[in-house]
Amino acid sequence: MFDAIAKLFGAGATPANAPIEPRLAVAALLVHLATVDGSAKPEELRTISFALKDHYGLSDTEVAKLVQEAKRKDREAVDFYQFTSRLARLESNEKIAIIRMMWQVVFADDTNHELEDNMVWRVAELIGVSARERTVLRNQIRKSGAQDLETHRD
Repeated sequence: MFDAIAKLFGAGATPANAPIEPRLAVAALLVHLATVDGSAKPEELRTISFALKDHYGLSDTEVAKLVQEAKRKDREAVDFYQFTSRLARLESNEKIAIIRMMWQVVFADDTNHELEDNMVWRVAELIGVSARERTVLRNQIRKSGAQDLETHRD
């Protein structure tokens, strides 16, 4: 009887803001970033898929499932904590790769909206990527063009 009451009130349930698996956290941040300026453009969505596929070695089917789950997690999220708390514990090179993917999404449509810039800044701060590293990555991606990512896929 106690178990039934506990289930009714959500005991043992995963809190909505609990940290999630890093790959899903990255995908959710990228999905949110693509929509932070009002709408996700097709080139931003393609860049998300290419970035996840390239970085994690995923198939098209795996990427599609990951992005679908990321969209759901993003809709449920009240802040970035559940995404960034786990990412902050990653190795430095992995954190830098995440910020690089974020800049690729920002520049996928050849624009840099201030809300996108602010989100990358906030996530970088939360996961422990320095302002210098964030700026260097931004300049590299802006200069090379986010679409260069497409040339690296299979």
